[in-house]
Amino acid sequence: MASELKIKQDIVEIGKRMYAKEFVASNDGNISVRASEQIVIITPTGVSKGYMSSSDMLRVDMDGNVLSGTKKPTSEMKMHLEVYRKRADVKAVVHAHPPIATAFAVAGKVCDKISLPEAVFSLGFVSLAEYGTPSTDELARSVAKHVEHSDAILLANHGALTVGSDLFDAYYRMETLEHFAKIIMYARLLGGEKELSADQVKDLLHVREELKKLKV
Repeated sequence: MASELKIKQDIVEIGKRMYAKEFVASNDGNISVRASEQIVIITPTGVSKGYMSSSDMLRVDMDGNVLSGTKKPTSEMKMHLEVYRKRADVKAVVHAHPPIATAFAVAGKVCDKISLPEAVFSLGFVSLAEYGTPSTDELARSVAKHVEHSDAILLANHGALTVGSDLFDAYYRMETLEHFAKIIMYARLLGGEKELSADQVKDLLHVREELKKLKV
């Protein structure tokens, strides 16, 4: 397990990447890492993800109590904590507004046709969570219904959320989700994506599970 200082430094790095790729604007987005069974390191509210420092991060417990840090935690903390309660294997959560994936979420559409092997390996099935008011229990409950079977979730009229076995795993899934959404958008302009067969999907999912075992 990485030290809490290393976790904070990694969150700063991922925030810079998210901002540089325009997955977030202004003070959008939030990031968290589960440092131990009861401790979560999470980003503050009201701070641009491109200009954070390690000292901005907060330590909170699984009940949302702030243990250390001078700022207020992200308003989406409830959503992050609910993910950790539902998935013991998840060690990091990334929430952002990547433009194309978010466009799918705003349109109420999901990339549900399995057509790209690389997306299956990284994301599995992409879900579309029902709209919930940001920062509320409503949004946390909406995400909770999907995260048990999905590592990448589009949040209706809001943005996207990805989870992972570590922070970089969660972030790379956000990159893959946006890249996948862009390919699907172009494919639909060309007449629509061609789905893989049920047997092909079964084989891909089997390979995905085997790859996940190698990471344990």
